[in-house]
Amino acid sequence: MRHEVRFSGFGGQGIILSAVILGRAAALYDNRYAVQTQVYGPEARGGASMSQVVIDDEPILFPKVKTPNLFVIMSQEGFEKYGKNAHADATMLIDSGLVHDRPSCRCIEIPATREAKEKLGRDIVANIIMLGSLTGATAVVSKEALEKAILASVPKGTEELNLKAMRLGFALASPDQ
Repeated sequence: MRHEVRFSGFGGQGIILSAVILGRAAALYDNRYAVQTQVYGPEARGGASMSQVVIDDEPILFPKVKTPNLFVIMSQEGFEKYGKNAHADATMLIDSGLVHDRPSCRCIEIPATREAKEKLGRDIVANIIMLGSLTGATAVVSKEALEKAILASVPKGTEELNLKAMRLGFALASPDQ
């Protein structure tokens, strides 16, 4: 099954790293095909950033995302630039403290930045919370694959913090929350 995933936020939130981790989880640990691309403005930190991943069970012949079915949006500017025209059948996870508009598609509100600050003491892991929530809500990759990809991607010494963030994301996406 093909998934086209678009991540957006502002530079410094780990938008590109999120897509790299998701692609790594799919390709290396779930034995699927994945292609990742990215776009960011010249302002880098603080400017709008976007990264995309195509995940499929079959070889990917066209690497660009045409019609995303999954979105992870972590800023209002990211929503306006890369998310507000989402198709009605898409699913969008938004950082509810930073994105004020709501899409017309299925929307899952995750207070990732707030939870990262309050529960983990580091807002830098909000992107990992969103990855955990995306995986928990959609099963786009397996939880085991995501965990392995996170451990292979984050800086040494931050592994436990990032695993806590991932688990918090799973919990925030569960229906009984």
